[in-house]
Amino acid sequence: MSGTNGSVAIARPDNEYDVLCDDVGQFLRRYTTEDGAPVTTDTALDGTTPYVPTGVVHRCEDAATANPVIDSTIQRQTGVGNITITAGARSVTVNVYAGAPTVAIGGGTAVALPAGTSLTWSVDRGGDTGETLQDAFVFTGAAGHDFIVTSTREI
Repeated sequence: MSGTNGSVAIARPDNEYDVLCDDVGQFLRRYTTEDGAPVTTDTALDGTTPYVPTGVVHRCEDAATANPVIDSTIQRQTGVGNITITAGARSVTVNVYAGAPTVAIGGGTAVALPAGTSLTWSVDRGGDTGETLQDAFVFTGAAGHDFIVTSTREI
């Protein structure tokens, strides 16, 4: 075919992919343009299992770089009284200076913490993963007890 010039175009959809996150975790979103109209399809990361996003959809790296606002508390108890840290904290720390106050976690049996005890409970991540301590902590002091409880919570 001497002297023939040209190109052939085959009509086919244009697919683009993006890994996104929602309240549950990561999923795959396929963007397809067919006949000029955009179409989105959400699947599990395997690319075939249908997926229905839960909550707010966002780019995963946005959540990883977000800086959540953290509320901190510090409470000192000398003598008779309770300090309660409700469920959902990111960290709880107790330092016992005198006596042997008790701690009950999640309504469980109270355990004595002798003077000199320092304990911390915490989680690694908060933000969109929602990682928190699931139990409430109740610290109880009696006459002669002296302790401090600190906590952090994402707000």
